[in-house]
Amino acid sequence: MKHIATWIRETDAKPFERVQASYPDLRFWNARTETVPEYVDALLLTGGSDISREFLRQPVPDPGLIHDPDPARDAWEFDIVPRALRQRLPFFAICRGLQVLNVALGGTLHLDIPNHDKLKFQNVQPLRYVNGAAVQIPRVNSSHHQALDQPGAGLRIEARCADDEVIEQARLRDYPFGLGVQYHPERDPLYQPLFDAFIRHLLETASP
Repeated sequence: MKHIATWIRETDAKPFERVQASYPDLRFWNARTETVPEYVDALLLTGGSDISREFLRQPVPDPGLIHDPDPARDAWEFDIVPRALRQRLPFFAICRGLQVLNVALGGTLHLDIPNHDKLKFQNVQPLRYVNGAAVQIPRVNSSHHQALDQPGAGLRIEARCADDEVIEQARLRDYPFGLGVQYHPERDPLYQPLFDAFIRHLLETASP
């Protein structure tokens, strides 16, 4: 059995239960509620509150821009991400997860952007993809107030919001499978191809 480390907040439990039900032979370990084994096969970084100020790699002129930080979660994610990258584990990073990955790679964030926090379940935000993006979903949901600014080392931008150029999808260069999206694919079966790509690579990869 393959083991996936993650942190799923209580409000996201039901959407991810649907996702997990699609892969009954995998074990998802939720670090919020249980102790994750030292050795896992993949990493799923999910959405949530803003990264705490002390974990960011940039000035924060207005602390009020950081909404509901969770230092315990930050500590766990910023510990496991570098280890997962060193082991070249497959990972899929969602919303806050993409932001965590970017910061862990030395990147920075836009700490507050307008008009990206109202389309939680409406898949209508248009995306503009670069050539060669393996999975392309033309219109997605949008539920965040922060986003990537300066990309971290090795992160290749795959898609931006067609309306304002906010980064919406990125992938690590020269890495077996490392995909991040700013939108929330757990909220609609429309996005199943993203999870399938992640899991397919995981199942094809030998355990460390």
